[in-house]
Amino acid sequence: MKKSVYFAAALALACSVRSASAADITGKITLKGTPPPEVEIPYTDQCTPLNPPIKTTRFYVVGKDNGLGNVFVYISKGTEGKTFPTPTEPMMLDQKACNYEPYVLGIMVNQPLQIKNSDPILHNVHALPTVDGNTEFNLAQPTQNQTDTKTFPKKEILVKFKCDVHQWMFAYVGVMDNPYFAISDADGNFTIKNVPAGNYTLTAYHLKTHKTNPGVSQDIKVADGPVKADFTVEIPAAQ
Repeated sequence: MKKSVYFAAALALACSVRSASAADITGKITLKGTPPPEVEIPYTDQCTPLNPPIKTTRFYVVGKDNGLGNVFVYISKGTEGKTFPTPTEPMMLDQKACNYEPYVLGIMVNQPLQIKNSDPILHNVHALPTVDGNTEFNLAQPTQNQTDTKTFPKKEILVKFKCDVHQWMFAYVGVMDNPYFAISDADGNFTIKNVPAGNYTLTAYHLKTHKTNPGVSQDIKVADGPVKADFTVEIPAAQ
């Protein structure tokens, strides 16, 4: 009986240690500088009756206290040599009222990406990866609720999607080889959950500001408690 009690206690202790060895990373992305004005979207006669709620481009989504949305935040160093299971649950990239939703999202390598047309009009999905091993595709979706599934076998930050029918429709997909990534919300906040203890480099990449550079990074240490990691994204001098 004593052995059973000791074993149960040891197992509980081991589980608590494992639980304590992972933590959440939270932070805020703050925009420094004044972004250029967004451009009004020139909706076509087909799209206007769908009452699109998005009126302008979404290059800079700036919220409370200059928080910057749609920033892809990910662990860029520290997971080398480790493998992670590929999620079987698909992520969804939808086309609603003549816009891609979400505008920025993240998946893991080989995770199913479902691309759906929720509109009663023709859309065209054109993916433009630049990393060798990720294949460009261009497919028509003429039918409402049509859904196609694709995967990307290589890491890439970010894969650009566009619609060849509607020139303003873009989306950006971060493809990761680890599950530790997030997209900042409309006020610039993000959370990456359950990161194992270790030393990492955390990178924040904004699709417009960082299109010619790898983004901004900082070194972090995850131990036995939450980690705070804030970033400042600065508007380039020449826009």
